[in-house]
Amino acid sequence: MPMLPPDFSHTPIALEDAEALRRVLGDLFVVHDTTLDRPEAGYVRFRGHFLQDPADCFHELRRRFEQFGFTPLLRKDGDQTAVIAMPYVFDPPPSNWVINLVLFLATILTTLFIGTGFEATNVDQMWQIWRGWPFSLSILLILGAHELGHYFAARYHKVPVTLPYFIPVPTILGTMGAFIRLKAPVHNRRALLDVGVAGPLAGMVFAVPILLYGLYTSQIGSVVPGGLQEGNSLLYIAFKFLVFGRYLPANGVDVHITSVAFAGWAGLLVTGLNLLPVGQLDGGHVAYVLFGDRAKQLFWPILIALGLLAVLTANSMWTIWIILLYFLGRNHAQPLDDITTLDQTRWLIAVGTLILFFLVFVPIPLVAN
Repeated sequence: MPMLPPDFSHTPIALEDAEALRRVLGDLFVVHDTTLDRPEAGYVRFRGHFLQDPADCFHELRRRFEQFGFTPLLRKDGDQTAVIAMPYVFDPPPSNWVINLVLFLATILTTLFIGTGFEATNVDQMWQIWRGWPFSLSILLILGAHELGHYFAARYHKVPVTLPYFIPVPTILGTMGAFIRLKAPVHNRRALLDVGVAGPLAGMVFAVPILLYGLYTSQIGSVVPGGLQEGNSLLYIAFKFLVFGRYLPANGVDVHITSVAFAGWAGLLVTGLNLLPVGQLDGGHVAYVLFGDRAKQLFWPILIALGLLAVLTANSMWTIWIILLYFLGRNHAQPLDDITTLDQTRWLIAVGTLILFFLVFVPIPLVAN
């Protein structure tokens, strides 16, 4: 869920602009000192203290700054608070929804194709892709709920955002998932958490009942040599124990899952991947709101851990993720107001979401029998 970066050139700020910005701070912020062209040319930094809770007055402050073509950034600067005027106003153009629609329709076709492999009993039926609707509907419900969770949370916080982009791929799951793009930064850590966790939590609302239903309609049988077996997460182990009363796989026996159960399992897998506490993944947002800049220290330990998994499990998926995260996972989505902390309820939700990561993470996604 990456943010689209602003594209503007830096020119020294005019003194009259700095004075105008300082005046509109008046009843919101007491200015102790002003520095022009700090931290970069075109910016201006005001240090001092707020007269009101920044969480309550930030939107008004932003409205005032935008009248002069600036956006406020709130940062800690030693023992003081800094209001930094950035010479840019976020006003992104509307997205082309046709692209979203085409990708979604293509993903329906690819997931139907994969689902048909579960349902077909002969070669002729493999071409009747409508037979794959149980898998297609299940996986699209989970992924759609995940992305719409992000979408509606962003809209609630008045953050411009695209519709979901689904990624159709006619292998394994029929899709590589979906994503949305934030077109501007969120205003504080509370909003960043809401947007970040809304996706995985909404997806789990659908993944859990779909998986349980799928398991209840699946059968236990001997492991088929030469086939692929879905890997376990702690939650998946618990659900199989709940349904079948035993740990599986064991003694050459496992669940022969239906397409619906496979979609539910895939929902847990995707949730676990998105909750990796790195960069601009959902888990990266959670890590940032809890730990701030210290969250960046998780980058190399996570990559090393994934590297060990790649070596120990000989699973190429982790190699692909290491490459993706190396190039795309270094930066966190920093909010405009980075001084407002989480309230207690959101702190508990953030910690609970990290616990969810350990429950649904699948170290070995697919195992060859």
